[in-house]
Amino acid sequence: MKTVMANSETIERKWFIVDAEGQTLGRFASEVAQILKGKHKPTYTPHVDCGDYVIVLNCGKIKVTGNKASQKVYRHHTGWVGNLKEISYRDMLQKHPDRIITHAVKGMLPKNSLGRQMIKKLKVYTGSEHSHDAQKPEVLEIKT
Repeated sequence: MKTVMANSETIERKWFIVDAEGQTLGRFASEVAQILKGKHKPTYTPHVDCGDYVIVLNCGKIKVTGNKASQKVYRHHTGWVGNLKEISYRDMLQKHPDRIITHAVKGMLPKNSLGRQMIKKLKVYTGSEHSHDAQKPEVLEIKT
């Protein structure tokens, strides 16, 4: 028996649509990260980006458990002295709901060039409309 190692020529990518409405943020993000990595495929290879494209719809209707809605804070530093910016979960949900899912999924991917390549395959939309009909995406049910 031979071990099959995927490479850029042998990878077949699919497009999946998932609906985030009513889903729990962390559990939903971990499932999406697995699809982006390609761990659901039998040809998974750790050093190759063999994952699929994921389209997330209704990202503004995702939910969090416990007191996270009032206590969760997103922080980033601008690079300038004393410029640590903070935005609460509720403000982020109103202004940029797509960044909530992107941030959660990005934290579950590798922290290297491979992870930066994988996150580019994530397409997040606030509503139920998307512009990827030409790719013929399949609907994927995520149960959390």
